[in-house]
Amino acid sequence: MVKVGINGFGRIGRNFLRAALGNPDLQIVAINDLTDSKTLAHLLKHDSLLGKLPAPVEAADDALQVDGQRIAVFSERDPANIPWRDVGVDVVIEATGFFTEREKAAVHITHGGAKRVIISAPREERRPDDCDGG
Repeated sequence: MVKVGINGFGRIGRNFLRAALGNPDLQIVAINDLTDSKTLAHLLKHDSLLGKLPAPVEAADDALQVDGQRIAVFSERDPANIPWRDVGVDVVIEATGFFTEREKAAVHITHGGAKRVIISAPREERRPDDCDGG
């Protein structure tokens, strides 16, 4: 099972969590967003496009409880300070739209302890190892 952290819990971050629910190969273990967990829970539960999430969602000071699973919530502005290692994150979904270059997103690995980062936005720079769907 791959343990996933989500940096940025806007539309992309929330949709990723929704898509991951019920996938036995993925476990969302942490979210980093500057918004408080009560608001994050409400936004996850009530989506203007996708409707109401059919799973129970509850908020605590430092976590969300989604479908019986505890998900740690951090509020770090600087991704170098997000303690991904402490919660066992393998892969970070970078969904803020701010850290779209390889070097900026790499702090999730070099400082946070994640093994991989998936950037959910197009990058201005193109590299030979970029992969486009299609």
